[in-house]
Amino acid sequence: MNNALTGGGTAAGEMMRRGRVEVICGSMFSGKTEELIRRMRRAQLARQKVEMFKPSIDTRYSADDIVSHIGSAVTSTPVENAASILLMGSDCDVLGIDEAQFFDSQIVDVCNDLASRGIRVIVAGLDLDFKGKPFGPMPELCAIADDVTKVHAICVRCGALAYVSHRIVAGEGRVLLGETHEYEPLCRECYRLATGG
Repeated sequence: MNNALTGGGTAAGEMMRRGRVEVICGSMFSGKTEELIRRMRRAQLARQKVEMFKPSIDTRYSADDIVSHIGSAVTSTPVENAASILLMGSDCDVLGIDEAQFFDSQIVDVCNDLASRGIRVIVAGLDLDFKGKPFGPMPELCAIADDVTKVHAICVRCGALAYVSHRIVAGEGRVLLGETHEYEPLCRECYRLATGG
């Protein structure tokens, strides 16, 4: 009898290299980068070849490393655009991308292409901007993903699950790299009250 039909084919199936796209999304301070780092470290422990990339504009903690808000860090390669990831990341087992919302729309095709080559692609990014609007290529990445994990921060005003990263400094530009001095995670109701919406 076919092992795949009896459930006995799991071990053999796991030996095959199958590409996939995993997306980790949520507001700021929700643990997206921490989860990305955790998955990448597990892949390293399994002796898989890993590569990490981030947009070169993100220099908040380090010009090169990917660093979470709580200080976990891994070495990465800063890149100007999504096409660079395709050129530099095609020779690995697992590829991580942080702050995907800052990449151009080509990131979607890049992730699909890498997954088609048998690479596990793990992408982390903000799903909504500070106005509560879908951010950059994240909606499309969620749509093509094999798996989407939505993580949540805690609303700093009421303790509910946060919905959005509320900007607390002046500025209308969509991209403003920042931390707790520039943003606060808020639930839907506290965001509505804060913005008068």
